[in-house]
This record gives sequence, C-alpha cells and structure tokens, in this order.
Amino acid sequence: MSARTGFLEHTRHTAQKRPVAERIADYREVYLPLPVQMLREQGSRCMDCGVAFCHQGCPLGNLIPEWNDLVARDDWKGAVERLHATNNFPEFTGRLCPAPCEPACVLAINDDPVAIKQIEQSIIDRAFEEGWIRAEPPAHRTGRRVAVVGSGPAGLAAAQQLNRAGHRVTVFERSDRLGGLLRYGIPDFKMEKWVIDRRIDLLEAEGITFETGYEIGVDVSTAQLRERFDAVVLGVGADRPRDTAVPGRQLRGIHFAMDYLVQQNRRVAGERISAEPEISARGRKVIIIGGGDTGADCLGNVIREQCSEVQQLYIYAQPPDVRPDENPWPQWPLILRTYPAHDEGGSREFGLMVTGFEGDGGDVRSVRAVRVEARRERGTRAFVPVSNDMVHLDADLVLIAIGYDGATRSALLDELPITFDRGGNIAVDAAFACGTPGVFAAGDAVRGASLIVWAIADGRAAARSCDAYLTGTVRLP
Repeated sequence: MSARTGFLEHTRHTAQKRPVAERIADYREVYLPLPVQMLREQGSRCMDCGVAFCHQGCPLGNLIPEWNDLVARDDWKGAVERLHATNNFPEFTGRLCPAPCEPACVLAINDDPVAIKQIEQSIIDRAFEEGWIRAEPPAHRTGRRVAVVGSGPAGLAAAQQLNRAGHRVTVFERSDRLGGLLRYGIPDFKMEKWVIDRRIDLLEAEGITFETGYEIGVDVSTAQLRERFDAVVLGVGADRPRDTAVPGRQLRGIHFAMDYLVQQNRRVAGERISAEPEISARGRKVIIIGGGDTGADCLGNVIREQCSEVQQLYIYAQPPDVRPDENPWPQWPLILRTYPAHDEGGSREFGLMVTGFEGDGGDVRSVRAVRVEARRERGTRAFVPVSNDMVHLDADLVLIAIGYDGATRSALLDELPITFDRGGNIAVDAAFACGTPGVFAAGDAVRGASLIVWAIADGRAAARSCDAYLTGTVRLP
C-alpha cells in the first residue's frame, strides 16, 4: 500500500448531498463528487489487511484493496482496470449498491470503514470522463448464438461475458426501452438514465444485439427461440409484488409501489403514460407501506411530485443506530437505515401493522393499523399487538412496498418448462442451469429480490456455465 497509516491520518469522508430545497425541485442525482485529493486520502485509509474481509462482504469479489491503493497512488487508469476485472458495471453498483463491503471492512471493528463505494464510483466516473472506457469487441466468434431474456443487471452482465467469449448474443427486453428495473424501477435521483444509455451504447458497439418490445412466449414463441439459439439465459427479474390481504384492499387509490415507480420514471423521461389508472401523488396524502429501498424510492418521488403529506410505515420496531452486541462485525449491521429521501420530508412510523383500509365512494380515505412487536413462537415469526388501540391515518394514495414473491409466471417459463422453488423463484443447480438443457437463469429470478451486486455476480456465473455448456471448457472468470 502507498500509505499503511492513512487510516490513522485521515477520517472517513463521503460525498455531500445537494441542498434539500434544490434537489427536490428536480430529479437529478443527489450526491456531489469528492475532490481528487480527498479521494486519494480515502483510498489511503485502506489498511492492507492480511485477510481483507471486504472480499467476504462483496458478492462480486471485487479487488478492493488493490484499487484503493492505486487511487491513493493517483493511478486511476490502473484502478479502473482492476475494478473492471470483476465488475461489468461499476457505474451502476457505485450508485445503487448498499455496499456490504463497508461494514465488513476490518477498519469498521473500531472506526469508520473505508469509503469503498465512494471510491468505486469515482474511479469509473473519472475513467469515462477521461475517455479510457471504450468498446472491446471480441477478436474471434465461435459461431454459437445465445439469447438473453431480460435487460436488467443480471441479463446485461451475462450478455457482456458471453459476447466476450465470442458468442453472438441477442438480448430480448419486453419493455420499449432497455435496463429493466434499472430504468423503470430506480428513480433518476439515485441514477440518471444517461448512465444506462452510455453503457448500452458500449455493449452494442461490442457486438451485442438488443431487441425491445418482445415478450418471449407471446411475440416470439419459445419454440422459435430454442430453434434460433444454442442456449438461453433468463434474467427476467422477480417483479411479482407481494400483496396484503386486509379489508378494503379493493378500494381505488391503493397501488403496488412498482406500478407507481414505473409510471413516475416514464413521466420523468418525458414518455406518455398509457397505463390505467394513472398514479400520481401530486396534492395527495400518501401512505407508503414498507420500509426498504422501494419504499424510500417512493418517498423521494412523492415529495418531488409535491404530495400534501406522506408517512412511511414499518411493521418492525425502530432499529438501533449502532450495532447491537448480538450482531457483531463482520455481519451486515442491523441498524436504522436513513436514505436521502428521509431528509427531504415526510415521517416514519415503526411497529405498525396495517389491518385494513377505509374509504368513501370507492376511494381510499384512511389506513387502519395496530401497534405490534415481532416475536418468535415455535420457530415462527409472528407480529403480536401491544395495544388494543387502533391507529387511523388519513390517506388518498397508498403505495404497497412490502417485497416480491418471485418471478412473474409467463408463457416463456411455462413452455421451457421451468420449475420453481418454495419461494417462487426459478430453480437452478449450482451452475445456474435450469432443468431444461441449455437454459440458464440468474439474478432476482433465481435469488429473489436482492442486491444489484448479486445480480451481476449471478449473471457472470451463469455466463460462465453457459459458455462451458457451448464449448466444453471453462474459459470465463
């Protein structure tokens, strides 16, 4: 390492946010870049650990100490080469990943961890600015053809890896634009869409073909797909939303969070909204049910739409601000997560379980809830009321963001055929192969809704197995 004592000399610094009043008036990204000298200092905080637990925290196995050291030495070109060695899309992960590598950092035992995510994004952003990132088409083609279904991070990672192996790759996307949930699920204030377009342009220049507006099994039959291609990789995501079966669920004004986010992303992009009903938060009292990333994405959007008020409901008790003793390093810390949207307005309520909705004239007007605590009873988690008092919250728009129940069933999955595990996800073996020869699956469709780093890692692993199936040998990393 360039400076083994940097962690003693420098404190942790991450990017500042744009002022709240400024950022809620637009949909541009929230965070500002750090100065180069400060980034070098942050890279120098890496301790050159004998056992780098950040590797354990990162599903991609990113070479974190190596590129930290290269940044500290001001070798940014070397840093992006090491970054791309394991991660196809660091400009996505640097913006969207919750950075499980950071709480696993050895420095986090008794200090603030290295600002790994900040350094990662800064490396790739500078590399693009300097013109170091160029299309790299393969030198030779194998003559084999692979179909990738889905253009989210798992599908794109698999496509790039298989293209690098020399296969002809076609990516099919049922939406009219590419990116999957990166485009229509992630708000622009977390990642502006030109970031996706820039990478798609590179993938096209490397020889990957993209087909939008095609739903396999409907617009193109599964039989035609198998006839045209030697192998198939499924990256169809896990977009079947989890519902709540409580009285009043049928009232107008109650929607799944992703239905709202897709419409809102289309609005921000200037696209026409054809879905019925159109969902807008402008001037409305909003209740968001669910406390994860999707709920926070909804929160940031309804604030920018100028809702009249908003509350976010969590069924769990408020987590602690610091690690509890029973949750030691290097485990993922079970602490309170505060997103930039929580600085922008609204309120959070913890320990509330929704028991019903009340309406007027068929429209939702309030949410009924009870205060609960989570308990383990006979090995099963249960939420037990702690009070008989019912809580009533005014609402004329309710967004349900309580998770997903696996991949959406489709003609494609029925016709291949595909089997599913108990969680509703596509069942695969250790090589990400489905029961049908030559068919592989990766990402949320296999794992359930998870982190972008897992999607990319799974896409790379599925591509490795697919390439081995086509060529008889393991060639991809």
